[in-house]
Amino acid sequence: MKDTASQSCRVREVLDLVANKWALYVVSLLGEGPRRFSDLKRGVEGISQRMLTVNLRGLERDGIITRTAYDEMPPRVEYELTDLGRGLLCATAPLIQWSKEHLADIDQARLTFEHSTRDAAHLTAAAPARPTSTHHGV
Repeated sequence: MKDTASQSCRVREVLDLVANKWALYVVSLLGEGPRRFSDLKRGVEGISQRMLTVNLRGLERDGIITRTAYDEMPPRVEYELTDLGRGLLCATAPLIQWSKEHLADIDQARLTFEHSTRDAAHLTAAAPARPTSTHHGV
């Protein structure tokens, strides 16, 4: 039983990696081929330099990507998916594609939700207070 709990915890760690939006962006971009840090930074809209560095180190630690430093002037570093990383890309590609295909649907659902909750809040605020009875029955 302990092995199952331990395995479950480890699986959760892997799922945390997969659920990390920045990591999936990086893996997706590297699916197109090796990239330099600056290329990844431009390709992952909204990510800070620090967050990209943290994610790249985590992906390298977990065997998803490799980092190759070339002895040149100026120095050049490239990141590339490993076989394990390509497997992750294959597993997550349908999720990424689904996300792209349903962006408009999700945007519409969010607008509808915001309008309905705003309308409900407005109706609640505008409703007259119910009188409370102080009559305790005779």
